Amino acid sequence: MYIRDLKNTKGHISGLTGGEWNPKSKETILTSSEDGSLRLWDVNDFTSQKQVVKPKLVRPSRIPVTACAWDFEGKRIVGGIGDGSIQLWTIKTGWGSRPDIYVEKAHSDDITGLKFSTDGQILLSRSMDATLKVWDLRQMKSPVKVFGDLPNHYAQTNVGFSPDEQLICTGTSIEKNSTSGSLLCFFDRKKLELFSRVGISPSLSVIRCLWHPRINQVFATVGDKKEGGTHILYDPSISQRGALVCVGRAPRRKSVDDYEVQPVIHNPHALPLFRDQPSRKRQREKILKDPLKSHKPDLPVNGPGFGGRVGTTKGSLLTQYLMKQGGLIKETWMDEDPREAILKYADAAAQDPKFIAPAYAETQPKPMFAKSDSEDEDNEK
Repeated sequence: MYIRDLKNTKGHISGLTGGEWNPKSKETILTSSEDGSLRLWDVNDFTSQKQVVKPKLVRPSRIPVTACAWDFEGKRIVGGIGDGSIQLWTIKTGWGSRPDIYVEKAHSDDITGLKFSTDGQILLSRSMDATLKVWDLRQMKSPVKVFGDLPNHYAQTNVGFSPDEQLICTGTSIEKNSTSGSLLCFFDRKKLELFSRVGISPSLSVIRCLWHPRINQVFATVGDKKEGGTHILYDPSISQRGALVCVGRAPRRKSVDDYEVQPVIHNPHALPLFRDQPSRKRQREKILKDPLKSHKPDLPVNGPGFGGRVGTTKGSLLTQYLMKQGGLIKETWMDEDPREAILKYADAAAQDPKFIAPAYAETQPKPMFAKSDSEDEDNEK
């Protein structure tokens, strides 16, 4: 309804795209939103944010911030902007919205995941342009390495490190014409090359992945618009607890006394009674499309007819059309001279007047008609 500066709002005014805890201070949260801002929050006081960060834009507009992340010291934050740029801010006294590092056109599509290394030297970025880029924070003009052919169709697809940060992992999405399923790809950080690819699901895309440092297991969430699930990758000799606890147990035998109640899911908003009524504008547009409600007149028929009307040049009904084709109705008036058609009945009208002529028979002068051009030509010949 109105335009207002984002710094004056008590929170985001659009949907959130990401959020992350400060690794050093568990009371501070960083969030990014579609309203084009990043905000820092104090969990003890959620009435308003602590800081509002607006990214640098080439043109004044409202472009969403699609991803955000903290570094492991809690001193820097990074945001992936909808225009494909990566912007980094250093948290210090008197810092504002002006970024310390600005990489224009870092990606050609939305950035879905950002991740700092523990030593603060490497930054990973994952995008919907099917790439994973490795950046050196000391020289951010160009990426150190670009890994391509990584399809990504979900705004939540992330990128992460292994616990020792020697490997980089990310998931891929399934494409329409592709025969291979979704993959979990691992890359060597030092050699900057592909280390391994693990097939996860033949029909569901890998959306997020996490390598847990304590139990040493990799979790991959898969899904599409209809279903979802979680896949766990582990090594029995290296992993601890986690999935091993479930795998080591024998399946519980079902007893006769076990009774499973099938849950009944009630969705009241699916019923027509509880649905939101469409806006008046949409109702008017729907009525205008309905020829009965809008009292729309019939348009002239052109080409093949419809609705019982045949699209002939004379615009006739179906019955008339069939009778004409069958020879039962012959229309000759289109080819006749109107003057001759009227004079054809002149003699009959003079001998047997019926309507107006008898009333003026005594006073009506004798009509004199001009001769046709064809008769004059015949006389001259």
